[in-house]
Amino acid sequence: MSDDALWIFGYGSLVWDPGFAVAEQHIAVLQGWHRSFCMRSVHHRGTPTAMGLVLALDRVPGAVCAGVAFRVAPGAEAQTLVHLRARELISSAYLEHRVQVSLTDGTPQDALVYVIDQNHDQYCGGLHPEEQARIIARAVGGRGTNRDYLIATARHLTELGIADPDLDWLVARVAQLHA
Repeated sequence: MSDDALWIFGYGSLVWDPGFAVAEQHIAVLQGWHRSFCMRSVHHRGTPTAMGLVLALDRVPGAVCAGVAFRVAPGAEAQTLVHLRARELISSAYLEHRVQVSLTDGTPQDALVYVIDQNHDQYCGGLHPEEQARIIARAVGGRGTNRDYLIATARHLTELGIADPDLDWLVARVAQLHA
């Protein structure tokens, strides 16, 4: 693996909709971070007056997040950064970090990742799962329903063999609320 390659770690919608040219991808884990619906969405999956929730990485000691490490296609690095920054940094609630993930074969890999700014007003860590489900069941934003975002993320993680019981519970509960 090239030292000058750009790697991106995806844990939410990037898993199923990276939006950039991918040369290769691997299941990977990131230590010390937890995937959770801890960010209020005012653009993509909600509005300022009817906020939705989106996944973010929340720093939690001892946590482990499984996701996908994407190596950006050579020559597409600059374009990828422009695209991701426009998409992920739209409200400045995410912070761009360089981290080290472990690929499934144990290989360490430096990667770019977007994590929640716990000091931002869109941060909502610690929401009870039932409240998360109620918000997700009704919210709609510029990129569609919050429910579709949840379902697509959970489905793709399952297809990749990545277990996330919290997301599975939310999918079931949101389906009940939506029925």
